[in-house]
Amino acid sequence: MALSRVGCRWPLWRLGPGPGPGPSAGLSRARGLLEPRPAWGATRSSVCYRSTKAGSRSILAALVSKAKHINGRYERFLERTFPRFYVLYATFTKGVQALFLEVKEIRKIKSKMSHQRLSVQQLPYREMERLRQFRRDVIKAIPIGVIAIPPFANFLVIVLMYFFPRQLLIRYFWTPNQQVEFLDAYDAIRRDSYPGVVESLALAARSLPEPQLQKRLQELCAEVQQGSQPRVAELYAVRSLFSGSPLGLNKLRVSHVKALSQVLFLTPHLPAFFLRHRLRSHVLEIRHLDRAMLRLGLGQLSEEELKAACYLRGLNSTHLGMSECRAWLEQWLGLSCKLQASEASLLANSMVLLSLNYVRAKE
Repeated sequence: MALSRVGCRWPLWRLGPGPGPGPSAGLSRARGLLEPRPAWGATRSSVCYRSTKAGSRSILAALVSKAKHINGRYERFLERTFPRFYVLYATFTKGVQALFLEVKEIRKIKSKMSHQRLSVQQLPYREMERLRQFRRDVIKAIPIGVIAIPPFANFLVIVLMYFFPRQLLIRYFWTPNQQVEFLDAYDAIRRDSYPGVVESLALAARSLPEPQLQKRLQELCAEVQQGSQPRVAELYAVRSLFSGSPLGLNKLRVSHVKALSQVLFLTPHLPAFFLRHRLRSHVLEIRHLDRAMLRLGLGQLSEEELKAACYLRGLNSTHLGMSECRAWLEQWLGLSCKLQASEASLLANSMVLLSLNYVRAKE
């Protein structure tokens, strides 16, 4: 009986992992023998897959490096042989890259708004301004996109973009010289509308019901027409006149609304109802930007951001320094952030009065 037990244990002892003939050791060795092992072909295929993947990556890296080298030589050739064309080529290339990065940033902002359930007015100043400017760029690019829809219209688009860059191209595709030139051109168009705004204000002041405020507004308009600089306190003192008839935004004359629309770079060629609606929306958008800018602080803005903020609010800042832009913005924010939504008409007219006379003072 003892021999039979020894005979039964012998195979398990032979299969055991350790030197001892215990039954648990034998079972573990038997379990190890029964487990499947990877076939030699499977191991070889995984190695081949890794080597193929590494090889494709190296080939792709080599192709990218070669393409960059060829592109660099091509750009140097253009710069030496066709310098004027090279400026356009480099501007277009950088513009495409900047536009691509801007689209990525806009997607991030939209995703943030969706996940955190934020409105545009709750965004920080820079994100709010980015959305506003991108929306205007998209609207401006719509005509050239429509023209490019028909077959073989790409050549016509290129010709139009070459001869009418200010009208058809967005800011990403302007050269540095074109940026200054085009901003000056837009400001000249805007300033042509300033006298019409002041004349409309003086004309509307004649029919105001309050004699004292009527006289004060007429004096203010006369001072502005003579070239004097209005103060924020003077404009704020007559704010009640701009909430009702005849100076409320819904009561302004159509010629007055058209002049204000041109000042804000809005088309004046729309029915009166749409003109008033767009003007109100745009002025309130600037008001929200002003409050976000005040929360951020003017000291946090770069020179480029200061100049862009002044230009949006009516002041041609392309030839002004940081200190001048900051001083004007402080004056503007001192009025804008005190006004209510019902006083949007005063905000729009004050944009003209403050910016026009500031420019006159500098001339």
